[in-house]
Formats: sequence, structure tokens, C-alpha cells
Amino acid sequence: MSNAADQSASTDQLLARGVDEEVLAGNQRSHEGRLRLAVVTLSVVYAAFHIIVMNFYPLEPWTYRMLHLCGGLVLGFLVYSSSDVVRESLEAGRRSALEWPLMVVGIAGVSYGLGMIAYAWGGWWIAGIALPPGFVFSTYGIPLVVGTIAAILAGWFFPERSDRRVPWSDYVLGAATIAVLGYILFNVGALRLRAGTAMAQPADFYAALAGVLLILEITRRAAGLALVIIATVFILYSFIGPYLPGFLAHRGYDAQRFFTYIFTDQGILSAPIAVSSTYIILFITFAAFLQASKVGDYFVNFAFAAAGRARGGPAKVAVFASGLMGMINGTSAGNVVSTGSLTIPLMKKVGYPARSSAAIEAAASSGGQIMPPIMGAGAFIMAEVTGIPYTEIVIAAIIPSILYFASVYFMVDLQATRLGMKGLPGKELPVFKELLKQVYLFIPIVILIYALFAGYSVIRAGTLAMAAAAVVSWLTPHRMGVRSVLRALNLAARMSLQLVAVCACAGIIVGVIALTGVGARFSSLLLAIAAQNQLLALFFAMCISIVLGMGMPTTAAYAVAAAVVAPGLVALGIPVLTAHFFVFYFAVMSAITPPVALAAYAGAALSGSDPMRTSVESFRFGLAAFVVPFMFFYSQALLMQGPWLDILHVFVTACIGIYLLAAAVQGWFFGPMNIAFRGVLLVAALCMIKGGWLTDLLGVVIGTALFLYQWRFVGARAVPRQAE
Repeated sequence: MSNAADQSASTDQLLARGVDEEVLAGNQRSHEGRLRLAVVTLSVVYAAFHIIVMNFYPLEPWTYRMLHLCGGLVLGFLVYSSSDVVRESLEAGRRSALEWPLMVVGIAGVSYGLGMIAYAWGGWWIAGIALPPGFVFSTYGIPLVVGTIAAILAGWFFPERSDRRVPWSDYVLGAATIAVLGYILFNVGALRLRAGTAMAQPADFYAALAGVLLILEITRRAAGLALVIIATVFILYSFIGPYLPGFLAHRGYDAQRFFTYIFTDQGILSAPIAVSSTYIILFITFAAFLQASKVGDYFVNFAFAAAGRARGGPAKVAVFASGLMGMINGTSAGNVVSTGSLTIPLMKKVGYPARSSAAIEAAASSGGQIMPPIMGAGAFIMAEVTGIPYTEIVIAAIIPSILYFASVYFMVDLQATRLGMKGLPGKELPVFKELLKQVYLFIPIVILIYALFAGYSVIRAGTLAMAAAAVVSWLTPHRMGVRSVLRALNLAARMSLQLVAVCACAGIIVGVIALTGVGARFSSLLLAIAAQNQLLALFFAMCISIVLGMGMPTTAAYAVAAAVVAPGLVALGIPVLTAHFFVFYFAVMSAITPPVALAAYAGAALSGSDPMRTSVESFRFGLAAFVVPFMFFYSQALLMQGPWLDILHVFVTACIGIYLLAAAVQGWFFGPMNIAFRGVLLVAALCMIKGGWLTDLLGVVIGTALFLYQWRFVGARAVPRQAE
């Protein structure tokens, strides 16, 4: 009791409270009354279903993935409105005369389609009839598709503005989702054989078409238009191939073959949804358990206690805390909004410009996606796509992630030195000695890492870590009981909806690439470029990865880039692990790359700075991530490949090179530098980064010469000193 009392008394000194709570998007509903109870119940059942199936009752893959996808779609239509909502209860407005025809067509069409599917299932359950009458599947499709389109249009043109009500159109879309699920599960055995071939039936086509429309609509609501536009372009590409020039040309496909192929394990049900339905949902639930037990708050407070007094302290806290939280939650922009709501105002308080505060938070949060062992779920997708063991991927990610965060830290420290900043006063910070008493809150992370490297499956390791989070909460004032567990499951389901949508939409793109063979032709193009200049081919691959990732969450960005770019790099002779890490880094860093930098824009909204200028600043702070992939291309020892002496050599010299790079970008080494000296130091940095003994020696000589020059002619007086 006394221990709990001490902990409770010390909470007055904590800076972070609720930093990892879910932040509602502009179009997310909050619900109320019985509707809220129903949505929460569905969310809890959805999250619990995954945990139970993964650990105790495995299902056939198509069945499990369809239940995962369609459950996410139904919840998504209940949670996400078709447009921004008003945060208050509104009286129901009068329905427009133009909405009535859409309402009649939508409800009637989807009701008929769902009724036919229910008839088929009823005949199977009640009478054991495996093949329903011919009219059931021959007539359900067109009404279902037309009703789905009518409901989507109603949501676009006549949106419900209240965050407390769900309009008829979203209920209809949920019903359409259930109809698609019912058809595919009823025919799943036959669909595995005939989907995407000449044997595909019209009924298969209508179910797949309705499913694709539903996925595109929920992706628009949950993740914005960028991914929807890209997916739509790929869909159109499947039909206009005969009319395109050069390597883009293909013979084209009819709609029936295309859509039935897309709704298989070569497309929508492929690797992205496979990972979403297992590893992503598992670790989102783990993150939700950490939130419910307030461990996320502890991480941030621990970082403040450790680094808050240093010059530019809040920025250094952002580097550590945002990296840690971003590793777990899997979304750069979402992490900016949660931890940035605390760190950005404090950075501004100690003297960082608003633009820099937002940029630092965006760079650190994006870096969380490359931090092992979770890597924002990227490690699991990479393991699924490449077949490389998860532990090997995690080990390979260690040095590159250290280099990235070291670079951001150096940038922050040098800027703080240049601007003469101080840290936060000790009286405003958590007491480190008190926080050390709760160091056991790191136990879930320790158990996760130990279990992964002890040979447990990823699912078992994640489940053990989740249970550990609940157990350690009993040593704190925030004990997790049944109510807290249910709250965590509800939160996990809601947090997963965006990733379910983007993984399904990314699956459409993956399916188009597999069907049309454009990935192989892109590989041929890269080979042709590499014949002239391999570095130029890598630069081209970098640009494509960034463009494909713009506006998309990390998971979808990597899935698409891995399908389009990685095979081309492998064709160049680059090892599979190196090729996938190359595209993964650039797909992640698209979140801080102008002109579409979602993480930077989220930070700008919190800091009040100009979004475009903030994105440019975040690009500067994250510059190392644009250099590191070229580093491990030239020296694979950075991915822990090769003798330990080589690994140690490239690690040490790369760290020095990263520091020189940060100094060149910030314009401060031992003192201020003009543009000429910054250029010279940049050359030294690139020499150190390349990894050869000769270039390393050249970099050391240049760096040392510049240091001695500044020490002699600038002097220590030019260096601002932090007040004691």
C-alpha cells in the first residue's frame, strides 16, 4: 500500500499524462448511448477474435483473412464518417429530395443481395443443401453492386455531420460487406480454383467488384485520397495496357477475370492482409495494453527525467520517446499527434522555432518505423514477403536505426548549441530516482525481445508481452482489471481499422503488379539503367519508392514498393535483404519528404508552423535516412553481414560520418561555419560514410583539419555555454 501511495504522490511531477491516448480523426464518430455500446461490443469481439484464433483455434487462411478484412470494414463504416463531423449531438436534419432515390436503391439493392446470400446459408445450415437454386447466385450480384454504389454516393453527397449518429448509407455499406463475406466464404473452395481464370463465374465477379468498391471507400475515409488514387490508377492500368507505350504495355484483361483475380491470395488477400490479420493486429493490441496500463506515459516521463535537463532537452526527449512509441504503434503521423502534443510545446518553450519543433517530432516519429524489434510492423511484412527469418531482419536493422537516431540527436544537439539553448529546469521535470522505482514497466518490452530471440513464434512472443503488460500494471495505481482489458481490446480494434483498410488497398496494387507483370518489366528497366550507371539505377529506385509511399502509412508504402521496386534491385544482383531494406527505408521516409509529408504536416498542425516549410525542415533532420540505404548497399556489414571486425569498422566510421553530416547541415562544428566550410565538411562526411579504408582516412584528415582550424581561429568563446 505504501509503495502505491508513494507512486501516486509522485505523479504530480510527471509531465506526460495520456500522451498515447487515441486521438480522433476529423471524421471519426464518438457515438453515444446504445449505439456506442453496440460499437464497443463489436470492437471488443473483433480484437478478441484475432487473439483467440491466433493462439488457440487456427482457421483456414482465406476464411480467417476474409473475416479479418470484412470485420474491419463493417467497424470502419460505423466509426469513420464519409466527411468531417461536428463534435456535438445534432438534431436530425430534413432529408434532401435527391437523397431519397439513392436511399431506396441502396437499401433495396443491398437487402436483396444480402437476402439471397442468407437464403444460401440458411439452406446449408438447415437442410444441408450445398448448392442453392440457380436464381440465388445468378440474381444477387447486380442489385448488390448497384445498391453499394448508391450508398457510397449518398455518403459523398449527403454526409451525416453529427459524430453521434450513423446514417442509413453506412449501415447499408456494412450490410454489403457482410453479403460479400457470405458469398466468398460459401464458395471459398471453388473460388480458390476458378478465381482469376476463364472459369470465373459472373457471381464471383459481382462479389469481387462490390468488395473492391467497399475497400476503396473505407480507405478514402480512414487514410485519405492518396492511396485510393494510386490504387485506382493501377486498376485502370489493368484495362488500358494495350494502348500504352514501351515497357508499360500489356495485353489487357476483361473485368471478370481482373476483379476475381484481385480478390484472391494474389491480391487483396495476399501478404499485406496476411500480416495485418496476424502481426499487425497483435502488436496494435499490445500497444493498446501498454496504453491501458499507462506504460506509454512512463516511457515519455522516463525520457524527460533522463534528458530533460540537457540543452534542447525536450527535443532530445522527442527523439527517444517518439522513436520508442513509433516503433510500437506503426504510424508516423499518428505518433506525431500523440507524443507531439506534449513535446512540441516544450521544445518551443526552450527556444526551438515552431518549424523546427514540428520537424524534430516528425523525424523522430518516422524513425520509429525503422527501430527494431517491431519496426512499426515493417519487419513482419518483410519477413512474410522475403521469407527471411524475422530475427535476421531485426538484427540487420540495429546499426541503421542507431545511425538514424544518432543523426537526429546530433542535429538536435548542434542546433541547441548554435542557438544557445538551455534545458528545462529540474523542478519542472519528473524525478529520475522516483521513476527508477518503476523500471519494471519495461518488463513487457524485455519479455517481447527475449521471447523473439529465444525461438518463440512472433504470435506467442507478442501474446506473452501483452499478458506481461497486464500483470505489471498491478504494481501501479493503474491496475488492469476486466474493464481495462475490455477497454484495451476496444482501443486495439479502433486503432487497427486504418491499417486493415490500407493493407487491403495495397493488396489491390500488389495484385495488379502480379497480374500484369509490370514489376518484371520495371526490373528490366532498372537493369538497362544500371548498365550505364548502377548508382543512377539506385537513385531511380529511391525516387520511385518515395513517390509510391507519399500519403500512405508505412505498411502500405512498403508493401507497394516491395512489389514494384525490390524485384528490380534483386535483378541487379543486390542481396534480397539489402534490396528490401533499401526500399523500406525510403518508403518510411516518404512521411517526411516534401511535397506530401504526412508526419511533418501533422507536426505543423500542432506547432502552428507552415506545413511545406516544416516538411523541408523535417527532411533536413531526417537526412541520414536518405544516406544510410546507400551506405549498406556499398557496405553490407552495416546490416550485420560479414566478419565482426568489418562490422565494427563500418559502424564506428559511419557514426563519425553521420556526426560530420549533421554538423554540415546545421552549419556548426566547433563553431559557426560558412557555406564553403559546410561543403568541405559534407565531402568529409560522405567519405566516412562510404566505408572504405582510403575514404575513411580522407574523411578523418578533412574533418580533423577543419576542427583544428576552427579551434585555432574561432576559439572556445564562440561556443555558447549552457547555464549551470
